[in-house]
Amino acid sequence: MTAVFAPVVVGASADLVVGEGRAYAVAERQIAVFRMTDGSLRAADAVCPHNGGPLADGQFDPVAVVCPLHQYAFRFADGGCATEGIGAVSVYEAADREGEIVVWC
Repeated sequence: MTAVFAPVVVGASADLVVGEGRAYAVAERQIAVFRMTDGSLRAADAVCPHNGGPLADGQFDPVAVVCPLHQYAFRFADGGCATEGIGAVSVYEAADREGEIVVWC
């Protein structure tokens, strides 16, 4: 069975500046969206599976986000963690469309 992803507008593009991460409520989950230095967006679950840390507050680069509580890094490519046994987060496609942040989830 193939997963069906629908675009969801989570907020205004102007509200997320370069170098910032922000959590948005989408249905029953929290999704963190990050604006890279080139203006592109990445998105992942906003809660660390290890101990519930706020991933939107973590340090990030185009490859991964680091949980601010225990420094576990989660890859934007597949949501996996470099540390074995920690688990993974879901990652999502995100884009800036006509002044709005859109996440496919």
